[in-house]
Amino acid sequence: MSDRKVRVRFAPSPTGALHIGGVRTALYNYLFARSHGGDMLLRIEDTDSQRFVPGAEEYIIEALEWLGIKFDEGVSYGGENGPYRQSERRDIYRVYVQQLLDRGAAYIAFDTPEELEAKRKEIDNFQYDASTRLSMRNSLSMPKEEVDALITSGVQYVVRFKIEPNEEVVVSDIIRGEVTFNSSILDDKVLYKSADDLPTYHLANIVDDHLMKISHVIRGEEWLPSSPLHVLLYRAFGWEDTMPRFAHLPLLLKPDGNGKLSKRDGDRLGFPVFPLLWVDPKTEEVSSGYRESGYLPEAVVNFVALLGWNPGGEASEVLSMDELIKLFSLEKCSKAGAKFDYNKGRWFNHHYIQSADNRLLAELLSPTLAEHNIQADLDYVAKAVALVKERCQLIPELWEQSSFIFVRPTSYDEKTARKRWKEDSAKQMLELRDLLLTLPEALPTEETETKVKQWIEEAGYGLGAVMNCFRLSIVGEAKGPHMFDITAMLGREETIARLEQAVRTLG
Repeated sequence: MSDRKVRVRFAPSPTGALHIGGVRTALYNYLFARSHGGDMLLRIEDTDSQRFVPGAEEYIIEALEWLGIKFDEGVSYGGENGPYRQSERRDIYRVYVQQLLDRGAAYIAFDTPEELEAKRKEIDNFQYDASTRLSMRNSLSMPKEEVDALITSGVQYVVRFKIEPNEEVVVSDIIRGEVTFNSSILDDKVLYKSADDLPTYHLANIVDDHLMKISHVIRGEEWLPSSPLHVLLYRAFGWEDTMPRFAHLPLLLKPDGNGKLSKRDGDRLGFPVFPLLWVDPKTEEVSSGYRESGYLPEAVVNFVALLGWNPGGEASEVLSMDELIKLFSLEKCSKAGAKFDYNKGRWFNHHYIQSADNRLLAELLSPTLAEHNIQADLDYVAKAVALVKERCQLIPELWEQSSFIFVRPTSYDEKTARKRWKEDSAKQMLELRDLLLTLPEALPTEETETKVKQWIEEAGYGLGAVMNCFRLSIVGEAKGPHMFDITAMLGREETIARLEQAVRTLG
């Protein structure tokens, strides 16, 4: 096993939007593969045709590309181990279903849903296994001629895995150590359904992992109970030597209590649980996404990476993708569930906005400017962004904090006006206007500040009284960056126009 090339896979089902827990699974697979110089595959597990959702596959691929999680082969990437959609691998699976039947490791069952339901009512905690299988309608309890006749006549059937009872099955897990199961807790799982000529997840998963030479299976804790079944399937095929190593990740827990994180928690507490906005094609329900909510992909990756994994030592919390790859180790993953602290996610995003290139942020702000019919040079927008980004946790807040730079205020915050605008404020603002008329058009920051403060002192006006009214006149409320940085952005003509408008409006 140690000599095998590391090959991992992310294998989502196209049944809806990609949950943030799935994002973490994909990310950990990616970090593990890259840290070991290995490969990562994207496989779409679409054998459950009843749950297929149009657009889900495309959504998953777009989300992972936005996050910077790249694949070496798979759906939309190509490769020599395709096809990578399970629905396109029917011919492959039939061969391995027949192998299990020929070896006596599986059998054909004809029980209808109604017959199975009747058994559940008849027997408490009914399980289709060694204790009940001979009382059911299957190839173990029926003559071969009758079985063949039913198949020939087109009666639908399933193929079940024949599990021997009371065997100790040991699952070796990188995170949890050795976990032992008794085979009697497992039922004879359905591996194939003739109705749609497709295998179930359990068989397709094992066959694909084997044929695609997967060395490690990194997946959520919820799949741990199915691991003994997968171990038994590897044994039934005689593939023990190529069995991948397992690593079952801890659950993502609710921010405010126990239990698995769900979309309802995000709706209730006001944070996304999907990477991108998702519109359910059946219900048309809209679910928010991290991208559309104003998160940078680097921030989401950094935040999600630390949900259940810690690099230890003196490592910083703020880690780039390259740093995460260098530090990542499955052995440092927690066994316990990780509480989803969405406020920490906002903290990370605030940090990444501060360190982001201003032109990149300007490009992200540009669609909002267009919505407000504002045409502005990108360099100018970047300068505006640089003034306000330290106050922003999310990209939409760039507009909230900088809109006054692009749009002259038409109203003034009433509370601030009542508190700051005094009887002599209009006179002071007109005097300030006259002073600015003597300064250069660009209103250079330091020179303007020096001249204005000198004038205030010589006139005997209070610095706070004048500057608060100045800010109210220019911004419309008591917010914003350094006043003389603002006036340098606006220039002399616009600054004076705003002073005069405030005097006309506020009196």
